Amino acid sequence: MKTIQSYLFKREYPILRDLCVLTVFFGSAFFMFLGRYGLIEPDEGRYAEIPREMLEKGDFITPTLNYVAYFEKPPLHYWLTAFSFKLFGLNEFAARFAGALAGLLAVLLVYQVGRKLFGRREGLFSALILGTSTGFLAQSRINLTDMTLAFWLTTALCSFIIATVGNEERKGRYYYLFYLFSALAVLTKGLIGLVFPAGIIVVYMAMTRRWYLLREMRLVGGIALFLAVTVPWFVLVSLRNPDFARFFFIHEHFERYFTKVHGRYQPPWFFLPVLLATMFPWSVYAIRAITRAWRERRHKNGERHVFLLIWAGFIFLFFSASHSKLVPYILPIFPPLALLMGKMFSDLLDSDQQEKFGPENALLSVLLVVSAVLAILYPHARELAPFLTGSGLARPGSSLVTKQPILAPTWGIVVACLSLAMGATVWLTGRKMKLLLLFAGLCLGSYFLETLGVQAFMGGIEYKKSSKELSVLGRQALSSGGCLVSFGYEQSLPFYTGKRVMVVGDRGELDFGSRQGYQTAWFIDEAGFERLWQGGRPVVALLKRADYERISPRLSPPASVLGSKGKKMLIYNGSVVEGLKEQIQQ
Repeated sequence: MKTIQSYLFKREYPILRDLCVLTVFFGSAFFMFLGRYGLIEPDEGRYAEIPREMLEKGDFITPTLNYVAYFEKPPLHYWLTAFSFKLFGLNEFAARFAGALAGLLAVLLVYQVGRKLFGRREGLFSALILGTSTGFLAQSRINLTDMTLAFWLTTALCSFIIATVGNEERKGRYYYLFYLFSALAVLTKGLIGLVFPAGIIVVYMAMTRRWYLLREMRLVGGIALFLAVTVPWFVLVSLRNPDFARFFFIHEHFERYFTKVHGRYQPPWFFLPVLLATMFPWSVYAIRAITRAWRERRHKNGERHVFLLIWAGFIFLFFSASHSKLVPYILPIFPPLALLMGKMFSDLLDSDQQEKFGPENALLSVLLVVSAVLAILYPHARELAPFLTGSGLARPGSSLVTKQPILAPTWGIVVACLSLAMGATVWLTGRKMKLLLLFAGLCLGSYFLETLGVQAFMGGIEYKKSSKELSVLGRQALSSGGCLVSFGYEQSLPFYTGKRVMVVGDRGELDFGSRQGYQTAWFIDEAGFERLWQGGRPVVALLKRADYERISPRLSPPASVLGSKGKKMLIYNGSVVEGLKEQIQQ
């Protein structure tokens, strides 16, 4: 522990050594067992299949999902994943590599920026806080566009603030990096890559009255660079797909934000508990860091605090006002909050104000004890159903008391022990006002809680949310040809089988693409499926158990069950293939 304290306390230390230490420390957390589990539905299957189809067809302009046009996102994340597939092959590790790398690079970037803005220790503390924020690490290990977006936005906004405080010789370089990374953010997730940087900077200039920055921002050259990076793909995809512009800009941006068309409405306060949970354990110190930064806005270099506050606040309020909300949307506010908290912890090491963390430490200790209790009880929720429903803690028939828990009892004990150890560390160091020990204990405790906790939950999540095993069975069953069917679109089914899937019923996200060109034969109703089943071709279908129980009496020949997993089943019209079960079992 003395070695750790000595390392954390140093004000001066070579940059390269710090980066190496952070890379080694967090590299295992971000990449360990990254490809161990099957792709999680629906997002991972979708964002793996689109780049797979790009590679197969050699078309990197028009994204397709299940071989129909898919325009909900721009292509940069798909391009990065396709490149990863070329490097590592078509597997889960490669599918998740871009997001994990973006998360690790964001940690290293926060260190570098914190060092430039405030000092070495502030940068190091900020990086440790970001990397040990539970939700940041967990979401970086999932194939999502949001982590890639968060990285580009962070690089863009950090480039801007460094340009405003840097020397004249390097200002231009950082301003051009700002335009470049903003363009890459647009190519990752659309107009918010422009709206966020522009909105944050305008509010920042208004609050600090630094409008003169417009004269030094290299607007002409920067805008030209921004357009040179973004425009070519938008022009090419629009020329090839006349309906792209209306769907992408109107439906996927304005209608998503201002209406409930996507079915993702949540109340305005939705992101408050999300932030508390995903930035745990550091989120309990966020209010203290925010109020402290606001008080220091008029001090020397106070404009840096203002910029970080606006950065976090603008994005948080923007998404809170949206009619479409998902947990990963607020990932871009993690870096500025980490920088503010890193600065606060570093400042307090040089003062006598450690005792002011009493309320936060007490709250965190309670939350950790509660987490430990829940980790022990949750795996036994179905056994405790009478008590939970009788006491009003759960509704009768709710998923908590009817579904298989995603945490095994043994793993629950492991998570509980880690939580209790961490809670004891917080309580003891807080009482003795040992701030550096508190910080080191939080970092190490959260690191182990993350690395082991992710593994603890992923097995259960995969069982419920991954169709890998059933997809592999389907691929084996149709090795000599036939038709692959999905009741409702199963995102990872074409990825694991390498085949286009015929969709029965709800088209979901494929609705727009299914109406482009002649796609009728690939989207059928249940009556069409019954005709297909009887048509003499090998047919393998993935469906929910409830759907199977409803339609099986009408199927002729009778369905043979190849496999089942959770609520999903894989069936085939077994009269057309002999010895198929023996082949699959091998």
